Amino acid sequence: MEGGVRLRAGASKGDVREKVWDYLEASGLADFPRPVHRRIPNFKGSHQACCSIKELDVFNRAREIKVDPDKPLEGVRLAALQARKTLLVPTPRLRTGLFNKIVPPSGATKEILRICATSQGIKEYSVPVGLDGKARVDLVVVGSVAVSEKGWRIGKGEGYADMEYAMMVSMGAVQEDTPVVTIVHDCQVVDIAEELLDDHDLTVDYILTPTRTIKTNCKRPKPQGIIWHKVSYEMLGKIPILKSLRHREKQTGKDVTLLDEHSDLASANTPAVLNEKAMAENTRPQAAMGSAQIGQHYVESDSLSPRLEGSGMITTVYVGNIPPSVRVSELKCALREFHATPLRLNWQGAQHRAFLDYKDKATAESAVSSLKGLSLGGNTLRVELAKNQRNKGQVEINSHK
Repeated sequence: MEGGVRLRAGASKGDVREKVWDYLEASGLADFPRPVHRRIPNFKGSHQACCSIKELDVFNRAREIKVDPDKPLEGVRLAALQARKTLLVPTPRLRTGLFNKIVPPSGATKEILRICATSQGIKEYSVPVGLDGKARVDLVVVGSVAVSEKGWRIGKGEGYADMEYAMMVSMGAVQEDTPVVTIVHDCQVVDIAEELLDDHDLTVDYILTPTRTIKTNCKRPKPQGIIWHKVSYEMLGKIPILKSLRHREKQTGKDVTLLDEHSDLASANTPAVLNEKAMAENTRPQAAMGSAQIGQHYVESDSLSPRLEGSGMITTVYVGNIPPSVRVSELKCALREFHATPLRLNWQGAQHRAFLDYKDKATAESAVSSLKGLSLGGNTLRVELAKNQRNKGQVEINSHK
């Protein structure tokens, strides 16, 4: 763009972001919320750019649309609601799930629809959509910090839009040809070097600005799903639903080795194949026990953890909403996978619950954090510290009747 954002040769993604943010602020184009740095930036003319989406056939044909919660996309969310389309909005930072479905009240006025399209409305007029919600998204709308006419996109650097798309692929919510649209100011359309792109980066098919509609004809493939070897334990902890997706994909036989685990395997003396064989040997007898004990009440100490004796005041975690079809072996497998193996497992399948003993409160709280959002047998489990804690040596648990 003439007189707009100027990028030096060899600019990194970070350089591009800083240049765009600085230019929007310095040129008076930035709009609330300010400053736009570290955000998907809102800009003057964003509503005008959003209104252009009504002229796209891909919008008019779409029945279910996913629109990010960023402020500059508010006009697209409103357009979707006014056109009576199903509107899905990702939960902020994916903390509590993947989508919220915006459900305006019956007979909603234009003003109520405007509120539904805002961050306030997303909180007040939405219901969560779980992994088994059978979402089928016809159009994806994302925010960007910068984008090229070739369809190459740079976000704010946290990777949430890329991860959301990859998770939708894993859920079967989007197809290879599902179009992706972004809304930006004209100055955010810049030349982006292809070498800056990685295989997890989302590309776009349409760019809407206050003055232009750009069809990119982008040929670069979009992410084909979650690239697990680029996911860290830290990311897994921040995005609870990611744990459930990983568990689901592992059960289908996919390689879900994490970034941290690749490092561990590289430094380990034992070959990975032998480690997997050892894990299978460890879980096989427990799986058999789970089959025999389904629906019954029993307490088992885990041989992979330190013994309870001498552990001091143990802390118990309650796991509820366990479906009748789930076996104890499935729960134990998930506990190992999420590095939340307890000192002792108290399985109460008939009551659709279990209790997990940990050596202290800090370990128990870490387990709760790790297991948050875990789904087994189609149910998202309820995981929290047990209401009534007890001293070591007692087997029966009276909390959560």
